[in-house]
Amino acid sequence: MFSQKLIALLPDLASYILVVNEGSFTAAAKKLGVTPSALSKTITRLESALSVKLFERTTRKLVITQAGQKVYDQSVLMVNAAQQAVEVSQSDHAEPSGSITVAAPEAFLNSVLQPFIAPFLQQYPEIQLKVRAIDGDYDLLNLGIDVAFKLTDTPDENLVMKELGPTNLVLCASPDYIRDNGLPTSPSDLEYHDCLYLAEVDRDNIWDFLKDDDFHTVTVAGRYAINHSQMRLSGVKQGLGIGIFHDFVIKESLDDGSVIPVLPDWTIKSNYHGAIALQYAQTKYMPARLRVFIDYVARELPSKLIK
Repeated sequence: MFSQKLIALLPDLASYILVVNEGSFTAAAKKLGVTPSALSKTITRLESALSVKLFERTTRKLVITQAGQKVYDQSVLMVNAAQQAVEVSQSDHAEPSGSITVAAPEAFLNSVLQPFIAPFLQQYPEIQLKVRAIDGDYDLLNLGIDVAFKLTDTPDENLVMKELGPTNLVLCASPDYIRDNGLPTSPSDLEYHDCLYLAEVDRDNIWDFLKDDDFHTVTVAGRYAINHSQMRLSGVKQGLGIGIFHDFVIKESLDDGSVIPVLPDWTIKSNYHGAIALQYAQTKYMPARLRVFIDYVARELPSKLIK
């Protein structure tokens, strides 16, 4: 089933993964307990065996080649599978343990996921959570993410998805701002208002609205743009303009009247609306620690979401 050549390459492939992850031979060699020159010879031997160039070496940094990226992606799958084989052999007689790396958008972490972290860790004292705030699109495999929460209507088809519930975007402003500037009655009115937007990419100030078959795109402007949801919400409450928020971020402020909805009959279209999706790589042998985390979130979180 396995050739001797392949078996001989396995340690070199594992070393290669570490070099890519660490970004240098020096850092990877330190973790492996070898010299940088010895590790460099290992990678050269691997390149010769595979007949590909894995890195473009410069005096300042390592740049992975296109072929090197493909080798890396497959090698990570191999090492993960080996790790899972070890874990599954222990899962029947040990409490779930080990590290889980979780990624989620900043707003979702603050408003929804944060209250579940401590109870989960208290229930499973042998598990460690590494939580990373990541917005936008990204590759779980390359970032070493075990499970990701994504707010999207186009989940990654290459990953397993558990839909935890829907999420919608809400346009709102403070009562004082509306009193002083008037209430917009159509998306085009927003051109004459101060609007708070993310300012992460060029299109963040272009907002799309849909009502029945009526579609409007409007370019907004304002004196304050920020990609931190709570700071943006604070700006809206202080009368700096009109902003867009996920329903789970704005619910409490809507309930207490510190903000009021704007154009509530219109649906805001965005890459960040649709489903709250829990995504992770397909695997035959899922580590026990990951299984209990996914089960815990899928059981506890939906009941806390806005219906």
